[in-house]
Amino acid sequence: MTDRPPAHDPIVLRAIAHPTRNRILGELGAAGPLRAADIARELGIPANRASFHLRQLAKYGLIEEDAAAARDRRDRVWRLSGDGELDVNLGAIEDAPGGREAARVFRRSAQGWAHHVVDSALAAERPSDTYRSTSEHSVKLTKDEARGLSEALRDVVEEWAARTRADRAGDGAAERRTYLLYSVLQPYPDVTED
Repeated sequence: MTDRPPAHDPIVLRAIAHPTRNRILGELGAAGPLRAADIARELGIPANRASFHLRQLAKYGLIEEDAAAARDRRDRVWRLSGDGELDVNLGAIEDAPGGREAARVFRRSAQGWAHHVVDSALAAERPSDTYRSTSEHSVKLTKDEARGLSEALRDVVEEWAARTRADRAGDGAAERRTYLLYSVLQPYPDVTED
């Protein structure tokens, strides 16, 4: 496997700001290696569109072919590059040519996605075949402690992801769907009286 590049390039940032590509990265992270047909089925899009987005993500080094998982030479199976982690440094991106606009597009996309995620989690209509949860915790931490907590939470989530990726045909595999855990760890935002 190759190392996944840091997203310090405005073009790479624009690639991951695209909602379909971002979802594809999420599906590959949750399920492990997948074919374009698998992605198309999960996202409800045509296979040729899934293939196009997969090629774009590969072009920027975010995913790569997994030849070991392929049935033959014509079978294209895709996986996340490197360890699957992506370091987005908006400060470094903004210093690059075209970086300010790319960072603005990324922020707008990320903010819209965050609003959509929260609205969905708090929706009054909840299908009975899903589980939804929101939580909020206040914790006194130093900057290093906050980083440690974030890494510990990431490790727990990755343990669960590895467990379910390994159990593709086991108990509950047919009912398994991709869940999104969206969390924010930051100093408590300022609150106004209004």
